[in-house]
Parts: sequence; structure tokens; C-alpha cells
Amino acid sequence: MNNTSERVNRLSESATIAMARKARELKSQGQDIISLSLGEPDFNTPDFIKDAAKEGIDQNYSKYMPVNGYQDLREAISKKFKRDNDINYNADQIVVSTGAKQSIANVVLSCVNPGDEVIVPAPFWVSYEEIIKMAEGIPVFIETSIENDFKITPSQLQNAITDKTKMMIYSSPCNPSGSVYSKDELRSLADVLVNFPVITVVSDEIYEHINFTSNYFSMGAFNDMYNQVVTVNGVSKSFAMTGWRLGYIGAPEWLAKACTKIQGQFTSGTSGISQRAAIAAISSSPSVVYEMKSAFLKRRDFVLTELNKIDGIRINKPHGAFYVFPDISAFFNKSYNQFNIKSADDLAMYLLETAKVALVTGNAFGSPNCVRISYASSIDSLKEAMRRISKALNKLV
Repeated sequence: MNNTSERVNRLSESATIAMARKARELKSQGQDIISLSLGEPDFNTPDFIKDAAKEGIDQNYSKYMPVNGYQDLREAISKKFKRDNDINYNADQIVVSTGAKQSIANVVLSCVNPGDEVIVPAPFWVSYEEIIKMAEGIPVFIETSIENDFKITPSQLQNAITDKTKMMIYSSPCNPSGSVYSKDELRSLADVLVNFPVITVVSDEIYEHINFTSNYFSMGAFNDMYNQVVTVNGVSKSFAMTGWRLGYIGAPEWLAKACTKIQGQFTSGTSGISQRAAIAAISSSPSVVYEMKSAFLKRRDFVLTELNKIDGIRINKPHGAFYVFPDISAFFNKSYNQFNIKSADDLAMYLLETAKVALVTGNAFGSPNCVRISYASSIDSLKEAMRRISKALNKLV
């Protein structure tokens, strides 16, 4: 007897995790699968960060910790926000969680009541929609286009706001599109949002240091938006620490307290060893990730060059994260053998089964004409993956 709750039944499994699982299953059967589905750097955590964790073990950081994080870590995060983002959050405005995903869930559960609307520009990270549904909120999607670099306009934002709007969530650099909002673009959105102080804006900046623009800007740095913005970040992407599970927020103090209250009933504090490692990562100069960022840039340019050789693919030039998000709708209503391509889901499955390359359908990100390709993989793997993708797509007629 299946006795799961309606809450669970409303949720969808993460498409990125599902595709990664499918790829692992095929690999375990001996198939030569190249997985470009997960958003995980293929680099190892830098040694100086691992050394800090080992020191934490030797210093017996193995007891229960404060729910919102060790004081010295929150102070280090406070300095990081000032150094990198020009935002003044004191230690009491910072909450450390087991990844940015929990950070976002804490914020949504702290603010959103059943029936409240949450504005989500599409494409969006897959978990935003499900977290909103978990809180019984109503996601309100704003569609974007590849011609507009997958960014929303102030008029679109204004038109999406109703008397039920409680929150807006966006990421920059964006997962999955790689788009990065400029300071001017954020200012134009802030000019709308500042008129609605009841709206909390969640700025997901987990890919902050993997951006190829000359300037990075956070909406929370605008003085008139400071009390409306929650800045979400973490160590997973920038420092290749996905398995350490540590994210954090900077927020108005009332919201930080609410998130701490919720977290105290779910997980309590984040692993003490991960926190010691995070202090080393966050206190270091952003230059320690330049080598990794440089490698990602070379991979991005390679993937863009190869995709532009394939007739039917339309693509923007992403300026951050480690994804490309091509529009593949030109292949809809084409076929090869038993495969009939009607959607991005069909195309992703076709490429998995015939090219042995795992991607993620754009449906999961709110953009049904696209697929997401992660280039967090070696150049050799990307060369072979692009060769296979091109060959498979050229078979469709």
C-alpha cells in the first residue's frame, strides 16, 4: 500500500539527478556513457581547503555546532560579502546550511504561505519550482527568449506582480542558461521591485566566481533594495566542494532568525568539519579559482564552436556558470529508426540511447525548446561528446 502524503505526490524528482542516475545505470551495464548532465566541477577541492578540514578534525570539531553556523565562519562570510559584493551583512544576518538548496528552502518556507505567488524567471534551476510547491506557494513563471539572452525585462516583471506576490527567485550567473545580469539590468529590475517592499527577492549567486564578465554585481548592494534581498551563495561550485554540503545566506535579521528557527527543527547545524574547510575557502582570495575558471572558459568556447557547426541549433553566448542551453526545437517532428522526436525530453533520451551522451531536458528548467549541456568535464570528453551529438543529430530527418 502506497501511503505517501499529498505533499510528496505533488513533487517531481530532480531531472538532473534522474538523468545522472540513468547514466550511471547504463554505465554499470558496461555502456560507454559520457555524462554532461550534472552541475558539478570535475576538479578536486584545493589542498589548502582539505588541510583546513583535517586540522578541524584534529582540533575535535566533532560536537554539535550552533544551528546558524560557527561565529568565526559567519564573520568570514560577512567579510566576503563586503569584499566581493559590497554588501554589509553582520554575522547575525548570516545562516549557514547544508548547501545552497537548503538555504533557499529555508527562505521560502520562512516567507511563503499557501496561495502566495513567487515570481520565477524561466529558465530556472529545477528545484525552485518544487521548493515553492513544498511551501504550497504558486510559482509564476516569466518566459524569456534566447534573443534576449534568457533575461527578463522590467515590463515583464511589472506585469507579473499581483497583490499575491510574495517573492521572486532568480540566479545570476544562471543555471541553466549561463546568463549574467549586469548592474544596469539589475537596477532596472530593482526600480520595479522597490515599489513593492512586501516582495522578498532571493538572489542565487552560487556561480558568482564562475563568470566571464569583467564586473559582477549583486542586487543586495543597492541601498534601496538591501532590506528586500536575500543573497544566497555557497562553496560547492566556486571551490569544487559539492560533497562538503555548505551554503549560506545573507539576509535581513528577521529572516535570518526565521531560517535558523526552521533549520533547527530539520537538520540543525552543518557539519563542523565542512565549516572549518569553508572558512579557509571563503577567506581566500577569489584568485584561487582563476585556474578553474580559465579552464571552464576554454571549454565553453570549444562547445560553442562545435554546436555552431550543427544545422538547426540556436544558442546564446553564456557568460557564467558551466552550461550551454541551446534551442533544439528545429529537430522536433524529425525521426530516426524507432525514435520520433516530439520534445526536448525525446531528444535528450534519443541522444542518451544512440549517442550515449547524457544531457538534461529543458522542460525541467521551464524552457521546453532547449536542453542543458554541462561542460564541467574534460576537453577530451567534450570533444567526443560533441562528435557523438553531431553525428546523432545529423541522422534525424
